[in-house]
Order: sequence, then C-alpha cells, then structure tokens
Amino acid sequence: MAFHKQKLAEAVRELAAEFLAREDGGQSLITVTRVDIVEREHKAIVYITVLPREKEGSAVDFANRRSPELRAFFKERSRFRVLPRAEFRIDEGEKNRQRMDELSHEAEKQAKGA
Repeated sequence: MAFHKQKLAEAVRELAAEFLAREDGGQSLITVTRVDIVEREHKAIVYITVLPREKEGSAVDFANRRSPELRAFFKERSRFRVLPRAEFRIDEGEKNRQRMDELSHEAEKQAKGA
C-alpha cells in the first residue's frame, strides 16, 4: 500500500472510531480495527469488532446507516482530497485471532491442571 493510502486509512480509522464512540448509544462496544481504502480512494471499508458479539448485526447496520453522517464528519474534521464513502464490516480475522487466544488460554489451563 502506498504511503498516501496508509496515511489516509489511518486517518479514516481514527475518525471513524471517534465518530462511532460519540454516536453509539452505549448498547455495545464498537472498536475500529482496520481500514482498507479501495476504488481510487472513493471507498473505505471499515472493519470493526463488537462486544457483546450478539450485537454484531445491529452494530454493523447502525454504522452503515450512519455512513452519510460519518462522511460529513470527515469533511468537518479532515482535509481529505476525496471524501471516501464508508462501508462497515465485521473483522472476521480479528474474531478468529481472539478465538485462537481463548483456545490457547484454555489449553494452558488444562495443561497446568493435569
């Protein structure tokens, strides 16, 4: 990824995290884990994790519904040449990593108990 795209992705990640923290109703904890910039910087795929996991669907729906407001937030808080449209998705890679950590801890506990 070019330096400019990396910088843009990091700025979008920070602003999206701030926006979601401000706009979320407190029903769940939404964490922005990473951002991919695609379509010549016109689209940002924002990956999130949600706790509790049962709220993932509603959190993604909420975030995607608020995408136009996020774009206005970008305009107000940044100097992007192009204001990317945001699309929110659950970060499956992060979920898998967390599950591997859980399994690893369980295996360690069982090994110590045996």
